[in-house]
Amino acid sequence: MDDANQLKDEGNKHFQAGEIEKAIECYTNAIKVCKDKTLLAVIYRNRSACFLKKESYANAASDASKAIDVDAADIKALYRRCQALEKLGKLDMAFKDVQRCATLEPKNKTFLETLRRLGAEIQAKLKTTFSTDSRVQNMFDILFDEEMDKDKKEKAANNLIVLSREDAGAERIFQNNGVPLLLNMIDTGKPEMIVAAVRTLSGMCTGHKARAMAIVNMVGVDKICSIMALDNEEIALATSNLFQCINDSLTGADTREYGKEAALVLDAAKDLKTILLALLEMIANKNVSGYGRDQALNLLSKNVPRSNKKNPDYSRTLFTIDHGLKKILKVCGQVPELPDQLPLTENSQMIASVLLNKLYDDLTCDPERDNFREICDQYIKSKIDPNNMDKTLHAVNTISGLLQGPFDVGNALVGHQGVMEMMVALCGSEREVDQMVAVEALIHSSTKMSRASFIITNGVSLLKDIYKKTTNEKIKIRALVGLCKLGSAGGDDYSLRQFAEGSTEKLAKQCRKWLCNPKIDAKTRKWAIEGLAYLTNDADVKDDFVEDELALKAMFDLAKSTDKTIIYAVACTLVNCTNSYEKKEILPELVQLAKFSKQHVPEQHPKDKKDFIEKRVKRLLKAGVISALAVMVKADSSILTDKTKEMLARVFLALSADPKDRGIIVAQGGGKALIPLALEGTDAGKGKACHALAKIAAVSNPTIAFPGERVYEVVRPLVSLLHTDKEGAQNYEALRGLTNLAAYSEKLRSKIVKEKALPEIENLMFEENEKIRLAATECMCNLVTSKEVQERYLEDGNDKLKLLVLLCGEDDDKIQIAAAGALAMITAAQKKLCTKMTLVVCHTFFIKVLFPQN
Repeated sequence: MDDANQLKDEGNKHFQAGEIEKAIECYTNAIKVCKDKTLLAVIYRNRSACFLKKESYANAASDASKAIDVDAADIKALYRRCQALEKLGKLDMAFKDVQRCATLEPKNKTFLETLRRLGAEIQAKLKTTFSTDSRVQNMFDILFDEEMDKDKKEKAANNLIVLSREDAGAERIFQNNGVPLLLNMIDTGKPEMIVAAVRTLSGMCTGHKARAMAIVNMVGVDKICSIMALDNEEIALATSNLFQCINDSLTGADTREYGKEAALVLDAAKDLKTILLALLEMIANKNVSGYGRDQALNLLSKNVPRSNKKNPDYSRTLFTIDHGLKKILKVCGQVPELPDQLPLTENSQMIASVLLNKLYDDLTCDPERDNFREICDQYIKSKIDPNNMDKTLHAVNTISGLLQGPFDVGNALVGHQGVMEMMVALCGSEREVDQMVAVEALIHSSTKMSRASFIITNGVSLLKDIYKKTTNEKIKIRALVGLCKLGSAGGDDYSLRQFAEGSTEKLAKQCRKWLCNPKIDAKTRKWAIEGLAYLTNDADVKDDFVEDELALKAMFDLAKSTDKTIIYAVACTLVNCTNSYEKKEILPELVQLAKFSKQHVPEQHPKDKKDFIEKRVKRLLKAGVISALAVMVKADSSILTDKTKEMLARVFLALSADPKDRGIIVAQGGGKALIPLALEGTDAGKGKACHALAKIAAVSNPTIAFPGERVYEVVRPLVSLLHTDKEGAQNYEALRGLTNLAAYSEKLRSKIVKEKALPEIENLMFEENEKIRLAATECMCNLVTSKEVQERYLEDGNDKLKLLVLLCGEDDDKIQIAAAGALAMITAAQKKLCTKMTLVVCHTFFIKVLFPQN
């Protein structure tokens, strides 16, 4: 008894001190040892108050109920349960509790005010509920009325979708027999009705685990898959979004506290496994449209591999490899020109390759990777048949898919005895489809220098022969790309040219010619960009290409088209043209040593110098590169890989080098396009995108460069550049960008403080580099107008004010002005700091007198 009382008193002290966690711990220990029912009720009531502070409302209501069980007239427990129930959305139960409180203490103003407010909220909710019910029924009536005009039906469908996105509206649709009615809409077979029904189901499933599980079981996974399998891009996309909403809700997007109802929310593992198996079945199903297959692959790519490698659970990846790897390989191996192939879009095989790469990359140990390679090896061997050329072509095309995905796996297969020779032999086949598939495989397999050397030795003459003799433009352009790739095997090293002087320029000229020819189909013209992606390693080719405005615009138009597989090639070409690829610093001493030991020394092309690069950047901006980049950034995440994002970020950074060009970038939507690149991708890519954002934020009006709420999304990327492990240029540009943002609004200043930028800025105020020191001081000068910053300066025991006073004594006039400006504004806003500043100044003066050498 004494122990329980002592623990309760300790808990009370912690609660009064604001130490909620410690208070809960004391109360919990007291409950374990307490034998007295009356004291136990008091402890539960007190712990309920703690849970209210922590916003753990289900626990707060539960503890209050236990106190009320002992004493039904415990007014504190009743009111605390009322508060908790209100937060949980159970207004009618909360109303009953506060009504009881008001009966016990009829003159208590708090109880009376809560009673009035809850009564009004319940009335409003009832009114909304009844009006919503009638609206839902009315919408379905309009949609099923055959005589109703099209505009009214469209409006009713849109209203239903909007209503489903609100939790209350989604619940009313669900409770009013909405799911069977939506299935009836789907069964009409009318595309617009199907899309509206599927989007409504998506809204109903979003963020609500219990409702999502109910809908999955009512509609059925097979039914949802059959809808996604339809040959309609809009329907396939809407159904893919429905699957994504279901997946998100079942895997943790639902943040509701169900309390005692949690037991009713069943384990979702079975449903998730059913969905995964159904998607794997769709991949190799002939009855699935190309659009449906793409979305199935996209869903697997988004949800199977881990987004965070620190997560130890990658069982979905292992399950997918065991049950679906051969099906994905089947998609990669399809040859559309042959009979009896799976329906595909132009993006299908690239999405499959990306998925293969993500699965392989998600594996954590050599035995798992060996198993992956073994399955691929067995699949390829089962398809190679000297008596069946179509099956052999399928094997070769599958290897091409692997070379575009997990390259090491594809490269190992190419290294098997006879595979490369088989490719070269197929190039000499009389069938055009054999030549086309073989040439593509040779192109993808010559990525490594060793492979390129093999093909230069064995296949260049063959590719030239195909290029000269074939009349089929599709084969001709692929043969040309093969020659382009082999011609660029030395990268940007001027001394490692594979072909004779002028040969690469001739190849590039032909690529540009095909690229600008509107009579050639987009898929074939895409190969011209592939060729340029290789050839633009040569500075002469880069210069010629950017001078050809028609070719540039043709490439940008293709980048904006529906075929998103072209994005990587466009990104490579732009990275080459802007010289924004990673460059190794070559020390002069090492060059001399290499020459002395007769080792190869890379040489820079004269046209790869700074002035030539700047001219190329100006040409690209004039041709409209920013609008193309903005469209490319919006591509589906499965096509827009992290590597591609990094390349786009590099291009943006190169384009924003000159402050005069940043206005063009903003005007064409470059500022908005950079935000997703700064938040997702490789560390290097995010760093480059953040740096480009900082450059733009430093000189632009933030409300124009980043309209609406986007301006607040810019703060975090800029703050990430303030860390000491970043380059000085990144620190400097980020500080200038934050200085500009801090000048615009209190809300932006508050956002900068919340992102924990102040300690980093204060560190940089004493950086050795004078420019960084000035930029940091100017940034602080703008931030001190924020009340949150002022409060930090008012806190006891810190030297923040002293730092500003010291900076006023700097040799640099601009730093003095910035520091003095900050002091003037902060002391004008907070009079208490005037007194504090006099003490700081006196202290600083005496230090200088006593220690003049400092």
